[in-house]
Amino acid sequence: MKPSDILSGEHRVIEQVLNCLEKIAAACRRDGKLDGQSAREAIDFFRNFADKCHHGKEESHFFPAMEAKGFSRESGPTGVMLHEHDLGRSYIRGMNEAVEGAAAGDAAANAQFAKNAAYYIDLLREHIQKEDHCLYGMANQAFSDEDQHNLLAAFARVEAEEMGIDTHEKYLALANELAERWNVPRAESTPSCHHACGCGH
Repeated sequence: MKPSDILSGEHRVIEQVLNCLEKIAAACRRDGKLDGQSAREAIDFFRNFADKCHHGKEESHFFPAMEAKGFSRESGPTGVMLHEHDLGRSYIRGMNEAVEGAAAGDAAANAQFAKNAAYYIDLLREHIQKEDHCLYGMANQAFSDEDQHNLLAAFARVEAEEMGIDTHEKYLALANELAERWNVPRAESTPSCHHACGCGH
């Protein structure tokens, strides 16, 4: 198990909730009113699982390890990924600002939520493809076995110390609850906390 395998496994769960968000936004446009509970749960997932946990591992550990191997932040792939992380956060803020109004049926808030959801979905789907099919391969060619081991240990600390015990599995459960509610297929293989995240509780 490599650190990139953990990150790719998390991508599958993120894609699952992106598919849910797509249906949430479509229903909002169709019905003129947002399912506020589902929207808030999806935003919570993206803020904590996709951003704090997943992007947190990349930003604090994986990308710096790549840069230590000579990849430039200014002109290389990690800088592009960091920019896209920030852009995604702006779309999450846009969705969150619109939730209450959209759930009450406000047309402008509905439009704001749907627009930011569409931008976020498109951004993350493309972002995931870049990482899975380009970035991680480049990293694995550059990393030594020791680098991989150190990253796995760092990921374990993120899970245990920064996220907290059972937080990861809480968000996997939320992803599956949303998938069931919105009739979205579950990811073929969702990473278990012990085996895929390296947190080893």
